[in-house]
Amino acid sequence: MKIPANTPTTLPARIPGRAGVGLKAAHYDAIIEDRPDIGWFEVHAENYMGDGGPPHRYLEAIRRDYPLSLHGVGLSIGADRPLDKDHLSRLKELNQRYEPGLFSEHLAWSTHDDFFFNDLLPVPYTEEALARCSEHIDQVQETLGRQMLLENPSTYVTFAESSMSEIEFLTNLARRTGCGLLLDVNNAFVSASNHGYSPEVYLDAFPLEQVGEIHLGGHAEDLDDDGALLLIDAHDRAVADPVWALFSRVIARTGHLPTLIEWDNDVPSWQRLFGEAQTADRLLVATDAALSTPEQNRVSL
Repeated sequence: MKIPANTPTTLPARIPGRAGVGLKAAHYDAIIEDRPDIGWFEVHAENYMGDGGPPHRYLEAIRRDYPLSLHGVGLSIGADRPLDKDHLSRLKELNQRYEPGLFSEHLAWSTHDDFFFNDLLPVPYTEEALARCSEHIDQVQETLGRQMLLENPSTYVTFAESSMSEIEFLTNLARRTGCGLLLDVNNAFVSASNHGYSPEVYLDAFPLEQVGEIHLGGHAEDLDDDGALLLIDAHDRAVADPVWALFSRVIARTGHLPTLIEWDNDVPSWQRLFGEAQTADRLLVATDAALSTPEQNRVSL
């Protein structure tokens, strides 16, 4: 079931088509004191599901000055079990409390029976999984009274039983439920490298008209059991040059979209993280200028 026609797809804190960063406790004071020129902040919803305390005091202060996006990591949209109603209720309360401009989750599962795994595990791209994920997305959107965005995963294995491509699966989910998509460019690059296909071809086929947000992050290099290169979506370093290039390729088609710099592990100084956001903003502005330039005078980026 699609979200009701009278349901707002955004709430008052609209997210601008600029760069934002994931909000980290280590940066609270610098942000509140300096009030940097940055478009928005994103937080992991599960970190703020308590009733009060210092995290909420800081978040409320920052929310007064900046738009906010909520990014969930624990709904387990792809799980072969019902959604956790208590978790969903807390998520609804958090949305009502902060009125974020965007809410997003992952195409993944992390629960089985009574167990919760500290990983975002892949979903087979089958009709059965499509129906299950669609039902869960409908439930989330109806409970929250708003649209959610679903993020493409970084994957390290594929399923033999998959009957459609990832692009087809995501497109069908958006069509069935009315959800939007969150395009993680680094995830696309990681998956393409691990499975031996072209990230450019993947992104050229991606339903960009459904994308409401972009994520950029860093990845680590490892080796698989056969000694082949394996990329890990580590979120512990700067965005790699090939990912910046793919980002430019995407926004040349979409124009400005809210773009998040993810850096969740080995969190750097505020200035380092802010610098990554400034790089994204410069590319957005440069692409905007190129799109508004007559074709005969356009300079290749």
